[in-house]
Parts: sequence; C-alpha cells; structure tokens
Amino acid sequence: MWKDFFYYSRSERRVILLLLGLLVVLATFWAVCRITEPPGQTYQEDSAEIDSFLASVKQRELDYTKRRYTKVRGKEQPEAVLAVFDPNTADSLQLRKLGLPSFVVRNILRYREKGGQFRTPEAFSKIYGLEEKQYLLLRPYIRIQEVDDRSGFPQAQEEKAFPASVQRIEKYPEGTLVSLNEADTAELKRVPGIGSGIARMIVAYRNRLGGFTHVEQLQEIPHVDTCLNKWFVAKGVPFRKIRVNKDGLDKLRNHPYMDFYKAKAILEYRRKRGHIKGLSRLSLFEEFSEKDLQRLSPYLSFE
Repeated sequence: MWKDFFYYSRSERRVILLLLGLLVVLATFWAVCRITEPPGQTYQEDSAEIDSFLASVKQRELDYTKRRYTKVRGKEQPEAVLAVFDPNTADSLQLRKLGLPSFVVRNILRYREKGGQFRTPEAFSKIYGLEEKQYLLLRPYIRIQEVDDRSGFPQAQEEKAFPASVQRIEKYPEGTLVSLNEADTAELKRVPGIGSGIARMIVAYRNRLGGFTHVEQLQEIPHVDTCLNKWFVAKGVPFRKIRVNKDGLDKLRNHPYMDFYKAKAILEYRRKRGHIKGLSRLSLFEEFSEKDLQRLSPYLSFE
C-alpha cells in the first residue's frame, strides 16, 4: 500500500524524492530538445546548387511566358525548310523559311544595306542574334559566291558549292563501318550525309552520354536520320559513367537520361540512408520508370 512509503526512514525518502525529481528534469529536457531540434540539413553545396537551379527554372518559365505572349501577338514561327542559300543574296522570305527569327533576318538585311558582305560561312555566324546551334544547322547549306572587291557584287561565274577545304573531303564508299565511339569530326564528315554541324552535334552528345552503347541512340540527336545508322558500329563500354554515390547535383542531372528530379531523389537517399547499392534500389524510386532504368543501366557505377 502507499502508506508503506512512510515506513522508510527520512534519509531514504529524500533519496527517492531526489531520483524522481531528476527523472522529471531529464524527461522535460528531452521533450524540449525534440521540439527545438532543427530539421535535417542537406549538404551545403547541394543545397546551393538546388537553389540556383530552382531560380534558373523560374527565370526560364518567365522567358517562356514572354515568348509565348510574343507568339500570340505576332505570327507563329513557321516550320524550318532547310535549303541551299547565299546569305548575300537571299531575300527575307527565303531567310524566314530557313527558320531564322524575324529580328535576325532584319539584322542580316540591315548589314547588307550598309554595304556588308559575307565572304565566309564563319562571317555569317557572327550576325547579331544568331544562335550557335542554329548556325551549325544551317552551315552545310550555305553557298557563298565570290564577291568582286571593286563592285561589291557577286562575280558572274559558277557558284562555289563548298569552300576549298570542304571540296577535298573524300566520302567513304558504301559498306564502310565507322566506330561511333572513336571517330572524330573529321572522320564523321567523311560519312555521306554528314556535314560539320551534324558531326559536331554527334561528338557533343557522345561526350554527354559517356559513349554510345548502340547506334540507334543517334536518333536522339536532332536532324539525324535512321539512314545514317548503317555507317556506324558501337564498340566497347561507356568510357565515362555516372558515379551514383559520389557525383553532385550538376554532374548527375547533366546526363541526357537524367533530370533534376532523378538527381535530387538520389541525393536525398544518400543523405538519409547512405550509399545506394544497386539498380534494384533505384527501381523503388518513383522518379525512375522501367524505361529510364533500361537506358541508364550501362552508365551507372555504384562504387
């Protein structure tokens, strides 16, 4: 019974009360710590990268809204029809059909009105407002006539199809196979149907991928048709892989088969639970579909 408590001596009762008081203090301190404990923090570097990326996403959304508003007010950009053209003589209609924005066309015409002449394709690339990607797309179609220095008009002679350096390129015969992971731009340009622009895009995409695993990946590059696949063979394994347990946000999302949300899911798992041990663990993430995992599997390293 509770009355038995009073059968203890006075010193024993004091010790018991002291222990009970200590328990109450410890329980109160633990509860206060739980309430005031700050939430888990992400790595400072990754947090800064995430904040920077979110800011850039907001800026792109604003830019997209402006472009959409401009498109609604003006005429919709026509679909590009690529064809051979001379930037010194092409009229505004022909330049617009090539997919050039109206303000770039105006800059070209103003440059010509002031006496300017494009003597090389590289000179055309310097026109204000012309993006490098668009120039690389148009580069194989540029044909510039020789200009008479005295009159400033094209000479009345046969138009040059290509610069002298391009004329000397000897194309491969039918049946030749080119290593897709080893060929440089000079070798790629020897494949029929591939010019400087396409060759550069292939090399750039190969570097982003870390290497091609099959030739059908060429169709992931704009303007590369399936008819080019017969010229290539994909040898070896990727020369660079995604280090799932070591790479930061930028490196993870820079791969063509990754994006911000997949990269963020990997970082969050690493922060909370440690290393990711294999592809089976990624399959549990809702950000990764079965198709994503099939495409990514040759490029992942879980070391």
